[in-house]
Amino acid sequence: MRHILTAGLLALTAIPASAADEAVTYPFNGSFDDAAFAVENAIIGRGLVIDYVSHTGEMLARTAEDVGSDTELFTEADIFLFCSAQLSRKVMEADLMNIAHCPYGIFVADQGGEVMIGYRTYPDGPMQEVQAMLDEIVKDAMK
Repeated sequence: MRHILTAGLLALTAIPASAADEAVTYPFNGSFDDAAFAVENAIIGRGLVIDYVSHTGEMLARTAEDVGSDTELFTEADIFLFCSAQLSRKVMEADLMNIAHCPYGIFVADQGGEVMIGYRTYPDGPMQEVQAMLDEIVKDAMK
């Protein structure tokens, strides 16, 4: 019984990882529009189809007052969502639960004139191949 209580207390005091630990970001030397255009071209240039562009920055700005905030989080922020049929099949054949990571996303954000491009990190194992692909796409966009 003591082991169960100890385990429960440890779980309650565990500190969650910060979002910074769960994302890879690169500073972009240029405007938000240039970064977004570069990311779009880098994704399409690999023969991938962008399923959706989430205009997260616009949504946050539009809803700030509704949620009682006057803090501007981003000047602009978009997330490009897409999949790779070949790579998605490969990682899901390795573990069907890798479906939880699809679609993949690359974000572009401007925080007060500082533009960044990034993506979330993925768990060890087969999903590292997806993370490597995202990193290659971002590096292509940075050129």
